[in-house]
Formats: sequence, structure tokens, C-alpha cells
Amino acid sequence: MRHPWCCVLLLSLCFLVFGGLSLDLGRLLWANARFMAEHGWQAVQDAALMQLAELLLKVFFAMAAYIGFKLCEHALVHRLAHHTHRPETPHEDPAAPQPQHPDNG
Repeated sequence: MRHPWCCVLLLSLCFLVFGGLSLDLGRLLWANARFMAEHGWQAVQDAALMQLAELLLKVFFAMAAYIGFKLCEHALVHRLAHHTHRPETPHEDPAAPQPQHPDNG
């Protein structure tokens, strides 16, 4: 991972989106289902089915945000667990032959 701070920002954004979308989502789904059960076809005519579709879409977006959060979390934990303090030199080619010093023979 080259840019851990970008990953932290994305993790934070995913956390906020997940929290915002999932807040009271279960209660709203339950209330919508109860309304449709009590009022039947009249509820469908009053756009309860459209509201249910919108709520389910929010569920899928919340799940996508949660998956994004978990992916960023995994990347950051992996980086912290396996990080060594060696400077990265982008121009160095490990396959290139190393120069020999005259005193090494």
C-alpha cells in the first residue's frame, strides 16, 4: 500500500456512510412491512412499495460501505503488522547487477 493516509480517509468515509445509512434502517423496514400488512392494497397505492424499494436500496449501499470499511481495515492492519522501516527507492532495480568494488575482488 503506497498511500496509507488515503486508505484512512476512505475508511472514515465508509464508516460515516455505513453509520448514516444503517441508522434506524431496521425500524423503518419493520414499520413499512407492518403498514403494508395492515393496509394491504391501499398501502401499495400510497407508495409503500416504492418506499420499501428505497429502503432496500439503502441496505445494499450500507452493505457496500461496510465492505469498503472492512477492506480498508484489512489493508491497514496488514500494513501495520508487516511494515518494515526500509526506505523505498523507486529507481532501484533489484535484478540489475550490483557494481563490484575493487577491494572485494
